[in-house]
Amino acid sequence: MSGFELAAPGRIAFGPGVAAQAGPALAALGAKRILLVTGKSARHADGFRTSLKLPAVSYAIFGEPTLAMVTEGRALARSEQCDAVVALGGGSAIDAGKAIAALARNDNDLLDYMEVVGKAMPLPRPGLPCIAIPTTAGTGAEVTKNSVLASPEERVKASLRSPHLLPVLALIDPDLLDGIPQTILARTGLDALSHLVESFVSIRANPFTLGLGREGMARIARSLRPAFEHGLTPERREDLAVASLFGGLCLANSGLGAVHGFAAPLGGMWKAPHGAVCAALLPPVMAANVAALSQRAPQSPSLARYREVDRLLADGGDAPRWVADLVAALAIPKLASMGVKREEVSLLVEKAKAASSMRGNPIVLADEELTAIVKSTME
Repeated sequence: MSGFELAAPGRIAFGPGVAAQAGPALAALGAKRILLVTGKSARHADGFRTSLKLPAVSYAIFGEPTLAMVTEGRALARSEQCDAVVALGGGSAIDAGKAIAALARNDNDLLDYMEVVGKAMPLPRPGLPCIAIPTTAGTGAEVTKNSVLASPEERVKASLRSPHLLPVLALIDPDLLDGIPQTILARTGLDALSHLVESFVSIRANPFTLGLGREGMARIARSLRPAFEHGLTPERREDLAVASLFGGLCLANSGLGAVHGFAAPLGGMWKAPHGAVCAALLPPVMAANVAALSQRAPQSPSLARYREVDRLLADGGDAPRWVADLVAALAIPKLASMGVKREEVSLLVEKAKAASSMRGNPIVLADEELTAIVKSTME
């Protein structure tokens, strides 16, 4: 085993009611004026803002965050003289909040710091302290050191990446999942599963992420479908929140694979929902990787880990088939219905090959294998 290092927020608190710790934590930081970054839903934002008992300026993200939204948010944080950021919502709100907090104390244009579409310069200074509070269970963005931002002009999503993006505090409160729309529950839960599976078989997996991956997959396996079909009990909320948190820690410390290699250009080219894209791609990517490893690298530790995934998800059966059945049960649409066009599959494959996530895939997939994956999810 090669060496590894771990990246995580300054502190992580998990449990029912822990969101209430935000106010005291901000007071301990000496914060006087807060930028509250939320998604378009005010399901929790209004009550949370009142509970802070501090002056707060609201900034709502509508849809997945773009470079322009984050640049606007930085300008607002500066003009309002905010000295801390609270990111409350799904992955989009948290990614935006982390990016705004980091940029508020770094002066260059955002593109100077962006991967793929920019210069990928390092952020020279820490940003404003950021507290991240997820209200969905899927992205794990509250514990990662990157923000995924869309560049509509380039038709791609890329990352702003730096240790300075790690929140000072992540508060994961399962109670905040109460009332989550069923569609969001399905997409985010399957996004968490894709993080857990891809990081588990990644070439950069390590003992820390393998242990979290096993626990996270077991919780998804027993709780996601029942939560979708029968409702969110407190036990299921806890399982899904734990799985999302562990998936975020795993992806931050082991990387991902071909599912997310495709997801970045897919989201940029067609504005397809990230969780739905990952859900649609996960079964065929799993199957393609198992086939390729069996044929070209039968001694790979990743192939042995796929056998463990069979046990964790499918009780020793065929995990790709189990995941495909779950995706169907959770009513995830095919890629064609998200706007993906057959005539652009070759361009999609080229963009996916250049994505940073593809470097963690357990084996290099040939163009024809990548093309077959996309086409299998079209109809």
